[in-house]
Amino acid sequence: MSAFTSGQRIHVVGVGGAGMSALAMLLAEMGADVSGCDATDTPILDDLRARRVTVFVGHDVHHVDDAEVVLWSPAVPADHVELAAARQQGAAMVSRAHAYYELSLMKKVIGLTGTHGKTTATSMMVQIALAAGRDDGWLVGAPVLGVGANGHWGAGDVIVEVDESYGTFGELRPYALGLLNVEADHLDHYGTLEDLEAAFVDLVERSSGPFVAWGDDAGVARVVGSLTRSSVSVGVAAGSTWRVSDVGLERRRATFRLRGPSTTLEITLRVTGAHNVANAALVAVLAHELGVSDDAVVRGLSNFVGAPRRYQYRGAWRGLDVYEDYAHLPGEIAATLAATHAAGYERVTVVFQPHRVTRTLALVDQFASAFEGARHVIVTDVYPAGEVNPTGVTGALVADALRRHDPSLDTLYCDDLALVGGLLEDLVDDSDALLVLGAGDVGSVINTLAGGLA
Repeated sequence: MSAFTSGQRIHVVGVGGAGMSALAMLLAEMGADVSGCDATDTPILDDLRARRVTVFVGHDVHHVDDAEVVLWSPAVPADHVELAAARQQGAAMVSRAHAYYELSLMKKVIGLTGTHGKTTATSMMVQIALAAGRDDGWLVGAPVLGVGANGHWGAGDVIVEVDESYGTFGELRPYALGLLNVEADHLDHYGTLEDLEAAFVDLVERSSGPFVAWGDDAGVARVVGSLTRSSVSVGVAAGSTWRVSDVGLERRRATFRLRGPSTTLEITLRVTGAHNVANAALVAVLAHELGVSDDAVVRGLSNFVGAPRRYQYRGAWRGLDVYEDYAHLPGEIAATLAATHAAGYERVTVVFQPHRVTRTLALVDQFASAFEGARHVIVTDVYPAGEVNPTGVTGALVADALRRHDPSLDTLYCDDLALVGGLLEDLVDDSDALLVLGAGDVGSVINTLAGGLA
């Protein structure tokens, strides 16, 4: 029997987070009486209020009064006052990881996972489901552009962005699963890349339906090589079950051919980049494995206009095009730069905000080589995301690593986001594209550009 039922009183601690807000919306649509709290008021809280979620700013033991179930974000400490009060009154305590498990008892879960690209790929699958006339639910890490909120109950299956952080997917039992990539991340939780890959192996082994893997990724290949179950592969390289070919990349458009054992699809995207082609190809194959028609796959992908902060075109500033991207891992940064060059931009300026102290320390050497082809890089201070910083690590650590790796790269360190716009004034004449990268609040830089965007 599921822990979640219609009419149930559910409280979510840390409801403003991407994953928790989606869960709150989904459960409210299911018919539960949902409330939630977060430390600060943000636009996502307004979205929650509009979807019948009672939202509190700040924390108080009375927020959990009469709560039958209490969910909490992995970022919430175990001794949080609301959690302690909920335990004392006998509420059912459900972690985010266990919430995923409970959801998989209620519906077939169609999951998209990997260390990056999940939000984009999951949003693409939502568009395909809609094109096919399916009323599937979804849990996505950002609103689905052109569709709506990041959480929806639906009448059919549920399409889920399967998050690996903090072991969130550790209990999930998906029906269908697509694996995009596996790169070293969240090693503060997993310890080693090998242990992270082993967690992905366990996840795949728990899936009971179709499993599709992007065959060109080395980490995915190692995961697939450890499986006892069958898989379907898609990729550019020979040997894949489905082959990607004839890729055409323009500034805000991509085309490619996807050839499978019994069909060939001609796909056009309204986003660019080889990484988006890979995301779309994997999602298309997973949808095909689920029985979705070729027409719905092609139409759904053509309806996808991007995901917030995922290579999102923000406008033009003094003759250069400005893009914002969530890229915060070395592989993501390299892919975003490659997409920008492939689209015809030659002089690329990057603003990068490192995300989390532990990630910065663990991956500093990989960051050093991730900015190949950039003309200028401005590194900001680290966005801590709630982590403690006892040794005072700053973004200067990354900037120094970039300078050692490539002394010819113009690398600057700026510890104040409010000052970055001024630095960009000096670089605008030597740039034709600006990339604002990071998973924190670095997007605020765009709002400070003198004169604004056109």
